[in-house]
Amino acid sequence: MNEPKKDKQFIHKPYYVGGMKAMSEFIRRQLQYPASAAAQNIQGTVQLRYTIDYQGNVTDVRVIKHLGYGCDEEAERVVRLLKFEVKKPRHLRVEFHKTINIHFRPPKAVKTKPVYSYEFKESGKEEQPAPQSGFYSYTIRFNQAK
Repeated sequence: MNEPKKDKQFIHKPYYVGGMKAMSEFIRRQLQYPASAAAQNIQGTVQLRYTIDYQGNVTDVRVIKHLGYGCDEEAERVVRLLKFEVKKPRHLRVEFHKTINIHFRPPKAVKTKPVYSYEFKESGKEEQPAPQSGFYSYTIRFNQAK
């Protein structure tokens, strides 16, 4: 008399495939820091409330806490890209409302490596450059044994 267990929940919540870590990684990859926010060095959090329809699509996105400088629009764009997995509860068309915080931080400065350039001259006439202020010049001579 083994009866199959019944689901305890009548309506299942939609979920992002891969869980919260995958969703935050997707948001991190898709999020582009707005140029106007970069010019003002703006950082902060935009809080959004969004609706997930019965097919798993994000339909309605509203900003709860604004940040400005293009961050609100960028957060809306990224949230609209999300796609959720929904179990259909007995053929009902149910909408779910969720809230998400999207953090904006200025991108880290890219470190550039120093560039070295070398000039090789034949030994012969040596030219002495005119001295310039704020400019240093080094000459390295290699004696070749014949």
